[in-house]
Amino acid sequence: MKWMLVVLVGGVSPVNTDLVFDKFSDCLAAEEQMRQHYADAFDAWDRMAAARIDRRRDYKKARDLEAKRLLSNVGTCVPHGGGDQQPGTAQQQPPAPSPQQPAATPSPQPTPRT
Repeated sequence: MKWMLVVLVGGVSPVNTDLVFDKFSDCLAAEEQMRQHYADAFDAWDRMAAARIDRRRDYKKARDLEAKRLLSNVGTCVPHGGGDQQPGTAQQQPPAPSPQQPAATPSPQPTPRT
């Protein structure tokens, strides 16, 4: 079975990465690497913000927002079908023909005054 790394942006919205692994352990290692990348990005931001933001209250607010933005993205490994189709891209049926509606008659326009 193959495994695909999916990122849950904000811990909620799944984003397909198209990263497919033969072994579950490889997928978990990629997830750990992604999580470490986000943690490193947050640490770099935190060092910069601590040096630039003078007021402690402003720094704390900004830090909380940045932590939520970066650290709430999580990865998860899901089974991958391994077929020709990617998950979530099932063949779509053409839309059913809608019953024809009679054309609306245009309302009469007032005659321009000169």
